[in-house]
Amino acid sequence: MRLTHDRTTPATRPYAGLHPEAILDAIAASGHEPDGRLFALNSFENRVYQIGLEGEAPLIAKFYRPGRWSEAAIREEHAFLAELAAADLWVLAPLTDACGETLHRSASGHCFALFQRFGGRPPDPDDREQLISLGRLLARIHAIGGTRRYLARPTLAAHLDLHAAREDVLQGPLLPAGARAAWQSAADRLIATVEELEALLPAPIGVRLHGDCHAGNVLVRDERTWLVDFDDSVSGPPVQDLWMLLGAAGHEAERRQGLLLEGYLEFADFDVGEWRRVEALRARRMLHFMAWVTRRWDDPAFPPAFPWYGQAAHWDREVAALREQAEAVEAASE
Repeated sequence: MRLTHDRTTPATRPYAGLHPEAILDAIAASGHEPDGRLFALNSFENRVYQIGLEGEAPLIAKFYRPGRWSEAAIREEHAFLAELAAADLWVLAPLTDACGETLHRSASGHCFALFQRFGGRPPDPDDREQLISLGRLLARIHAIGGTRRYLARPTLAAHLDLHAAREDVLQGPLLPAGARAAWQSAADRLIATVEELEALLPAPIGVRLHGDCHAGNVLVRDERTWLVDFDDSVSGPPVQDLWMLLGAAGHEAERRQGLLLEGYLEFADFDVGEWRRVEALRARRMLHFMAWVTRRWDDPAFPPAFPWYGQAAHWDREVAALREQAEAVEAASE
């Protein structure tokens, strides 16, 4: 199915018109025969459904949030996944239709892709072989990711822009007036420390990444470690796909780091100096997450999922967290 035009829905109602009948009609138009069964799956940024089919195994339909990624950016993600799958890496690429298309559009104007239903169990953070296997997988992903550049998708630094995140929180509806000055001061200090640290480090090597590589996007099945959900795939330093798998700092984090690298180094080189970049990356993610919830607050799915963001005490904790992270970034600069 070819996409012929660009229709979007208002930012305050991103999924207007995406009712069950529209979803099933979209699946039928893509060449499948729904049997009427439709189950919403957990997802905040996009809308994801399990679709029952006549005489076939169910499929997973992922409807992309309008305005977040361009069609070109989504197609780049799909192309990267196709490259990885063609190399027999353990990732889930979108299904192609009879015309070779992976990206479709519903009558409501929403872009969507279809995926094989795929189950698995969460990884065991203490399992030696799983960590080594995951290190191998990431090294191979980064090796392929380094063979060409994204053109429509941003760099990690642009995707997690510190100044844009700061402005979104300050201009949004959630930050209480009583916490505004303290939060702004803490955010400004953190941004300054990140910029100072990043100025000391070599320019990062930019490869195509998973981008959001934490345990929630890892599945274990048939003794294989799979990586799913490349929705945040961008170009950036390989260490971005490693640090979130380590957990809190300490002995266990060091052990996991060693095992991930043991597997990684079988297929790719890794500059250990890149670990200095982690606290800056953590800071970018912290500010980005606060801004993300703020930006999405008018989405009905967000207030029930993050009710503490409407509480003054939560912002006091955020101020303390920003100050603590600034100290961690400063320590990494020494």
